[in-house]
Amino acid sequence: MSEEILADVREFAARHLVPRQAYLDSLEPVPLPIYQEFARTGAANWWLPKEYGGRGLSLVDGVDITSELSYGDAGAAFTLFISILGTTMVELYGSEELKERCLAPMGERGSFCATLGSEMAAGSELANIETTVTRDGNELVVTGEKYFSTNAGFADFLVVIARSSTDPDSYGAIVVPRDTPGVHVVKRWDMIGLRSSGTYQVSLRECRVPVGNALAGPGLRLLEIGLNASRILIATTALGISRRIRDLCLEYARDKRLRGAPLAANPVFAAKLGQMEMQIDVMRSHCRAAAREFDEIRESPDAAARLARQGTVKQAVTAKMFCGQAGWQVVDSGSQMFGGLGYTQESPIGKLMRDMRYISIVEGGDDVLRELVYKRYVVPGGRRT
Repeated sequence: MSEEILADVREFAARHLVPRQAYLDSLEPVPLPIYQEFARTGAANWWLPKEYGGRGLSLVDGVDITSELSYGDAGAAFTLFISILGTTMVELYGSEELKERCLAPMGERGSFCATLGSEMAAGSELANIETTVTRDGNELVVTGEKYFSTNAGFADFLVVIARSSTDPDSYGAIVVPRDTPGVHVVKRWDMIGLRSSGTYQVSLRECRVPVGNALAGPGLRLLEIGLNASRILIATTALGISRRIRDLCLEYARDKRLRGAPLAANPVFAAKLGQMEMQIDVMRSHCRAAAREFDEIRESPDAAARLARQGTVKQAVTAKMFCGQAGWQVVDSGSQMFGGLGYTQESPIGKLMRDMRYISIVEGGDDVLRELVYKRYVVPGGRRT
């Protein structure tokens, strides 16, 4: 990635995100004009291959870009990168015609897609999905209720995970254009953090799409594969938020006096900031290492088959777990440094705390991921479940 692209992203965050924290933390309509401004930088959907109008950047590059965006606003960063979940699935397992139809417009316009997996009874246990897909001649009919889907309200298309109506043990991943009759946005959730993003409940009422809109492979496995990329970038938002907290603490410490001297000269404060810097450095290293592992698989000629066999990339899971926990320690320490001010709306620390919390919740809570790591990577091979 050129330094010019990263400089453009950094300037975008400094001009359009950092100065507008109150607006971005409100529940105003999703700030699409700001996201359209990002598209004008040429960096939107930076991971899409060049043949589809993207920049063809690696996931390692995405770590650096996401760190800059989340320094400005984690909700904006989430909105701008979460499409990677759906596009990864389409790029790896969609037909050439489907990829051209779905990905090229995103590359041209800098627009969005959304993935619909979770349901009221299928959050951590996606095998409980009740949304069904039925074949009717040359069409697939999708019906069900989806609970949490970011970007679904303004996406070009939806990647829907559904259970076969004829085989309850079989799941598919189906691309449903957002304007398909029967797609209905029930509501936008009033989220505690990431309030500049839009997360929606969506109803699918006999939505008909061509048979060719089904991705090749078992739906739950394809979702697991797509989650690798998005989990790594979710982990990276902890890095950006933590960098912002560190800088806010330094600014505060220059003016705040303690026992007649600047707080910045206090050894306790210095130790806390030293701890933060260590955590920031390890977060960055872990996210880049996880991204590098995923990039190496994606660049192989048999990437789709390798990922279909492997599913979850271990470092994608551990990066998300570690960064969510380390980031929470950073924001906790930062909020205490501000004292009573850190518990008011006058300080940005409260918003950053609420934004940080999502990392350990979305796309698998820490307890769910701990169990996954245990069963797949801790238990000896002969005893793994």
